[in-house]
Amino acid sequence: MIYIKSFLCFCLLFSQLIFSQHDTITPLKEVIVSDTKLRKFSSSQTILSLNDAVLSKNSALLTNVLNYNSVLYFKEYGRGMLSTVAFRGTTASQTAVIWNGININSQMNGSTDFNTVSGTDYNSIAVKGGGGSVIYGSGAIGGTVHLNNDLQFDRSFSNQLRLDYGSFNTQGIHYNSHFSKTKWSAQIGFSRTYSDNDYPYLDRFDWKGNQRFNENGEYEVIGFNAAIGFKIADKQLLKAYSQSSNTDRNVSLLSPSESRTKYKNEFSRNLLEYNGVFDQWTMNGKMAYLTEGYQYYPDNTNNQYTFGHTNTWITKADVSFQATPTLLLNTILEHNTTKGKGSGFSNRHRDITSWAFLLKHEVSTAWQNELGIRKEFTNNYQSPFLFSYGTALRLAKWYQLKANVSRNFRIPTFNDLYWEEGGNPNLKPESAYQGELANVFTYKNFSLTQTAYYNKIKDLLRWVPGNNGIWSPQNTDRAVAYGIETVLAWQQQFGNSIWLINSTYAYTISKNEATQKQLFFVPYHKATASLAYNYKKWNANYQFLFNGFVYTQSDNDPNTIIPSYWVSNLGVDYEFFKKNPIKIGVQALNLWNEKYVSVENRIMPGRNFNLYLIFKF
Repeated sequence: MIYIKSFLCFCLLFSQLIFSQHDTITPLKEVIVSDTKLRKFSSSQTILSLNDAVLSKNSALLTNVLNYNSVLYFKEYGRGMLSTVAFRGTTASQTAVIWNGININSQMNGSTDFNTVSGTDYNSIAVKGGGGSVIYGSGAIGGTVHLNNDLQFDRSFSNQLRLDYGSFNTQGIHYNSHFSKTKWSAQIGFSRTYSDNDYPYLDRFDWKGNQRFNENGEYEVIGFNAAIGFKIADKQLLKAYSQSSNTDRNVSLLSPSESRTKYKNEFSRNLLEYNGVFDQWTMNGKMAYLTEGYQYYPDNTNNQYTFGHTNTWITKADVSFQATPTLLLNTILEHNTTKGKGSGFSNRHRDITSWAFLLKHEVSTAWQNELGIRKEFTNNYQSPFLFSYGTALRLAKWYQLKANVSRNFRIPTFNDLYWEEGGNPNLKPESAYQGELANVFTYKNFSLTQTAYYNKIKDLLRWVPGNNGIWSPQNTDRAVAYGIETVLAWQQQFGNSIWLINSTYAYTISKNEATQKQLFFVPYHKATASLAYNYKKWNANYQFLFNGFVYTQSDNDPNTIIPSYWVSNLGVDYEFFKKNPIKIGVQALNLWNEKYVSVENRIMPGRNFNLYLIFKF
């Protein structure tokens, strides 16, 4: 068995391919994109797009979707537990998550827990490498993850219901509906994922010889989302987006004697947007109201808990002017107000006002240049002056060269500034200078992108022990991160058969400048690969994930590492009927029964199975 396993994985890795952009040869319908800045001002950077067909091949939680289809590295504290990301050797709070053009990273800890988000809530997801703070603000140092609800105005009505049932009493229900006419369009969705999550630990037994299992691991994630668009006139559009989520999960025990704890998360996001085109002018206005909160129960048998909660208002005015057919000018004014209250940081308030200017010049159809600057104003910290410049040059029909340089930053969070007995109100934002160079090759049904990057970060925030043993955040470190990313896709149709092979590979060096040690929880190597075969109504796919070893201590002690691991999934489905199709499928997850962890002692499940039904009507 080990030889078969090695041979399959070698074949996929040697190809260095990626499946994420395509699911069939059929092109996608034209839609109104929710995040126009991603489309208009990112031509000099690498963007990996995942459509809804790709999202359906993974379990509902967003961690699995991105882990198997991108170069993002995830640190997961057990199945369904806390999940944070590292992009290009940066920390979890240095990757910005963008929801329909709005930065939604937590105001309390600066990051996003990807196991509180369902990938089925969006019809497209994009991953953009490199700096993006000029457009998206704090945290966009390593890259950005874009969660989009794009609208179609196509006189259609469609519904999809997906039901899942798998090992460990894992249940899923995901419903999405789309209905539109020429003047308006609407999408609504509901999702629920639940699991007892009591999987057995591979090769782990108690003192009596009984096999141990994942205790206190139950979780439930419930989400609701809606998007509505109305055409006021031919060139004026009003859009509204709303999303809410509640996550209720126990925290898996490291040992049976530990206290049984519980953690609840909730968030709501509401966005109203107006867009109007008047000759050479385009006016865009956004108003958003975001809330987030958590409750931590040290003992889930009683109702005592610690908590944190924030409310954020975002107002944005975005005006662009098409000065000439080849020159686009764009000015953005934005004001954010955040109020927070919590057990650890009391009542707090923060106002941030920012101004940005963007320029795009098309020298010719083959050469584009982009320039951006941004400045923020607040009384909580001194914001650096940010800039970005990029160019994209097509030197041949099959070859394009891209280059980008930028300065980016991350602001201190409420926890950093105000945590009682440790918060430091004198912190400076983290600041980074970034550069990248990408080669893009395309030929017929084949594409290859290779990107080299360099990121120099100063004023890194670290919580270090201070007076009386109290830990406090300080701007203590400098770091450099550099590496190479490879993305490749190939697809081919032979009669009724369609083959797709895809993969990503990332080689990452991320080290402390003073010690020259690799930062902990940053793997040198990560690779994904996917092979899919479609024949008439049959579909089969094989996924592969490899994560290299990571250090768990800053001194790079070889005795304190998490070993490398490789995990594979296999899925097969068949579609019945033509008018109102029903798809039935089965997935074998962790096919080779690999024993692995991504965080010390947080054992992940062995081989397990999932059955699903998809109804379209």
